[in-house]
Amino acid sequence: MISALIAGLGFGLFMAISVGPTIFAILKYSISYGWKAGISFVIGVSISDSLYVAMANLASGWLAGLMSHEKLIGYIGSALFAIMGLHGFFKKIKVTRNIQDMAKVKNRDYWKIFASGFLMNTFNPGVIITWITAVAAISNMGPSYRVIFFAACLGLILGFDFLKVLLAQKIRKKLTPRTIVYMNRISALCILGIGVFLFLKIAFDIQIAGH
Repeated sequence: MISALIAGLGFGLFMAISVGPTIFAILKYSISYGWKAGISFVIGVSISDSLYVAMANLASGWLAGLMSHEKLIGYIGSALFAIMGLHGFFKKIKVTRNIQDMAKVKNRDYWKIFASGFLMNTFNPGVIITWITAVAAISNMGPSYRVIFFAACLGLILGFDFLKVLLAQKIRKKLTPRTIVYMNRISALCILGIGVFLFLKIAFDIQIAGH
């Protein structure tokens, strides 16, 4: 169905260009540790999104039920963002110039980065709200429409995330090791700031215009 494909691509584009903690994390891992680290993080995020979509379509009202625990999820998410931000800011990064990569990363570290992407996306209340909106918007459509819509949406988001990793690599080649460390800390501070803001928003019930 062309209409499902267009709608899915449109919604996917909206999500792909939205500014959130994941874009800063993608830049942080890609610039600091190389493209493999960036891809590991992106795959973790994509699997989290896919699980949300699958569960929402297989178990009616599942995502809506999660929102009854919005504050708990928000607190967990804000704590996770804050911990990742602080860890990224204070962690010492050894950056060296070589052809393949500029930072030595062990295989187990890629799994940790993958897990951070999965957890960051899973405990982001904004992600849950977004998928609730998408599921509700096409709730009266048939199974084939939903499959095409979400396949197009998830595919475009994943493609844009890969593009962000590639762009980070282009930037990375022009940076000195010292600048890479500074950019890593800036990205870490952005993630920390989002965590603090999310905590304050939930704790003091701050309403954002347009929401």
